[in-house]
Amino acid sequence: MANTVSQVTITPIHPCLGARVEGVDLASPLDAATFARIFDAFQEYSVLVFPDARLTDEQQMTFSRRFGPLETTINSIGQERRLHPNLVDLSNVDPRRERGLMGWDDRRMLYQSGNQLWHTDSSFKPVPALASLLSGREVPPVGGETEFTSMRDAYATLPEATTRTLEGKVTVHSILYSRSTIAPGLFDPEQEREQPPVRQALVRANPVNGQKSIYIGSHAWYVEGMDYDESRRLLDELLAHTTRSERVYAHRWRQWDLVMWDNRCVLHRGRLWDAALHRRVMRRTTVAGEGPTADPPFARRTTVWDGIIPEGVGV
Repeated sequence: MANTVSQVTITPIHPCLGARVEGVDLASPLDAATFARIFDAFQEYSVLVFPDARLTDEQQMTFSRRFGPLETTINSIGQERRLHPNLVDLSNVDPRRERGLMGWDDRRMLYQSGNQLWHTDSSFKPVPALASLLSGREVPPVGGETEFTSMRDAYATLPEATTRTLEGKVTVHSILYSRSTIAPGLFDPEQEREQPPVRQALVRANPVNGQKSIYIGSHAWYVEGMDYDESRRLLDELLAHTTRSERVYAHRWRQWDLVMWDNRCVLHRGRLWDAALHRRVMRRTTVAGEGPTADPPFARRTTVWDGIIPEGVGV
C-alpha cells in the first residue's frame, strides 16, 4: 500500500536543526507528494529522524536512491565491504573473535574511532556526499549516540565581516590528514595512493533554497593561499564556533531508528560506548553529491602528516 502525504507529520526536535518524521512506512512505495514532503523537510531541517523504520538492507538502499545515486565506499581497513558496495557496515561484531565483539583495541575499531571526530561524510572525495542515512540495527543500552551540528547556523551567526573574508576561499581536505590525528599507519601504501587530497569550497550554498553554510570538519587540512599555521587557526576557530553546545543535537539511538542528514551543511560525530561489552550494528548508505565544489580539481598529492608542509601554502 502506498503512503499518502496526509499521514506524514514533521516535528522539529532542536532549535538549530533536525525534525522527526512520522506516519510514513519507508519500506512501502512513496507516492510523489509524500516524497516531496520528505525532500522539502530535508532541505529545511538538514537532519531527519524516522523512528522504528524497520528496513532491510535492500529497502534502505531503495529509499536512499530516491535522493540520487549511491556512493561506493572507499577501500579501507577490511570491514566495510562485507555486505554490498553501496552499504557501509559500521559495527563492532566479528564472529571470529572471542565473544564476537571488537573492542577499541582492535585496529579496525581504531580506524572507526575517526567517526568520533566532527566531520562531514566524503568531503575527502572530489565530489563530496549529499546525504547519509544511518540505520540502527542493534544499539547499546548506554553510549553510542550520534551528535549533529549545523554549519548553516554557524555561517548565519558569524560576523558579516568574517563571512566576507571566507567567500571564495578553498580548503584542501584529506582523510589521510584526519586519520593521522588518531594514529599512524591506518592505511597501507596502496590505500594512501587511492586517497589524494581534494579541493573544496569553504562556503557552500544549498542549490534548492540558496542558504549558505561553511564547509569544514576533521578532513579539512588547510586553506589555500594562507600561511599554514594561520589557516589551521582559522579552521580550528570555525570548528569551535560551529560545535558550540547550544548548536548540537545529540541523537540517542533506539533500535530501528533511521537518521538522515545533509552532508553539505551538517557535521556529525559518534560517541563512545563499551564496545567490548555491547553490540552496536549500524548500516549506512551515502547519496553521492552532484559535482565538485571547487575548480579546478586538485592536481597533485601532498603530505603534512609526516611533517612536510605542502608546497605552495602561504603563497
